[in-house]
Amino acid sequence: MYAVIDDRGRQAGVRVGDRIACDTNAEWNVGDTITFDRVLVLTNEGDVQVGTPHVEGASVKARVLGPVKGKKEVVFRFKRRKNVRVKRGHRQAYTQVEITEITV
Repeated sequence: MYAVIDDRGRQAGVRVGDRIACDTNAEWNVGDTITFDRVLVLTNEGDVQVGTPHVEGASVKARVLGPVKGKKEVVFRFKRRKNVRVKRGHRQAYTQVEITEITV
């Protein structure tokens, strides 16, 4: 079974057992079970259900594993002949969740 979920504006394709990084939510604690109600596409053994905009009655349950950091992004600002060089890095904070159940 495969589903495409919408988590506050970001889409993710998931299967049971997958681990995905979601934007950090202050209400989620480690070990909590969360439910994604906005399922956009649901496939089950060749049967494809496409929502308009969401599949009715479908949900995805996940367990919160904890905070993780994304890959490092390097931002470099440069102005020629002005001796301006600024190098900064950024690592986005995410919350890792594990998909436990997909229900129709």
